[in-house]
Amino acid sequence: MRSSLALILMLCLAGCGLLPAQNDDETRGWSANKLYSEAKTNLNEGSYEKAIKLYEKLEARYPYGRYAQQAQLEIAYAYYKDKDVTSALAAADRFIKLHPNHPNVDYAYYLKGLANFNEDLGILGKLTSNFSGQDMTERDPKSSRESFDAFRDLVARFPDSKYAQDSTDRMSYLVNSLAAHEVHVAKYYMKRGAFVAAANRVQYALKTYPNAPANEEGLLILVQAYDKLGMADLRNDAERVMKTNFPESKYLSGKGVKSAPWWQIWNVN
Repeated sequence: MRSSLALILMLCLAGCGLLPAQNDDETRGWSANKLYSEAKTNLNEGSYEKAIKLYEKLEARYPYGRYAQQAQLEIAYAYYKDKDVTSALAAADRFIKLHPNHPNVDYAYYLKGLANFNEDLGILGKLTSNFSGQDMTERDPKSSRESFDAFRDLVARFPDSKYAQDSTDRMSYLVNSLAAHEVHVAKYYMKRGAFVAAANRVQYALKTYPNAPANEEGLLILVQAYDKLGMADLRNDAERVMKTNFPESKYLSGKGVKSAPWWQIWNVN
């Protein structure tokens, strides 16, 4: 009986040996140059998942040298293009940590900014859009803040980088978007009679984003909030700041009952 079982087992093993390998890796034996070239080709053709796998194999098999370093950077870009924000940020952070003095480390910072920028572009970039039913006050502008921080780090560390100007332009956009978010939340509080909370949000926007165009409406809200609270001195101070910084503001030229103050004519809804 035992001999029969042994014979059957031997036949099975022999039969298995006749079958083609099921897990044969076509990249086996490829050089670092070959792996990098194939990964780059797939990246350029938009085959991001395949490119990522090839970059990973390259780094695992040839962990040292310029190909491995370049693979670590380009895999971050591949994740970014594949809209995998979390992995793109992790890969960029890893590259910065491993190669802080690499000649292309500025691009890693730039990628971090881009990944978070595009993540929040559809949220903070459409404050006046009616396509989404979600209230702006429920949205967390965390990605925009992190995007701003990444671009700011790039400009501060590498002012001569070819990505510095674009980073600066995107920072300007983000500053106004973040300020606009605070103003939107302040309007939300005004509607609900939470005048102290509304004033606090505007004050935060004014201090944190002092040059943002959104602060024009923010100052209007601040004047109205202090008026509702019966704080005449603070209301007058806010009005003075409003007229000094935005003398041509549409809010200052409101049409309405002449005996009513301009901030009562303009109702923030």
